[in-house]
Amino acid sequence: MTRHEDKEAAVRRLLDTPHPPVPSDLAVRAVARGSRRARRQRVARRVLWGLFVLAALAFTVWASVERPWEVPPAATTPPLEGW
Repeated sequence: MTRHEDKEAAVRRLLDTPHPPVPSDLAVRAVARGSRRARRQRVARRVLWGLFVLAALAFTVWASVERPWEVPPAATTPPLEGW
């Protein structure tokens, strides 16, 4: 027997056995769990977007106050020559 035939025989043996009993409330529990997961994902997405907006707002305020695109003033004055 080849390895493929061994696997196929094992699967056939598993399928020939009686199936385990399924709880009657399985569908209800699955729907509840899925609803909770969807709600948590929605809340997490909203929190992350809120943090992103706050970070963008903080960056905008910082940039408008500090003006990093401007050249900083010189620490010393240039020498006066030719007076």
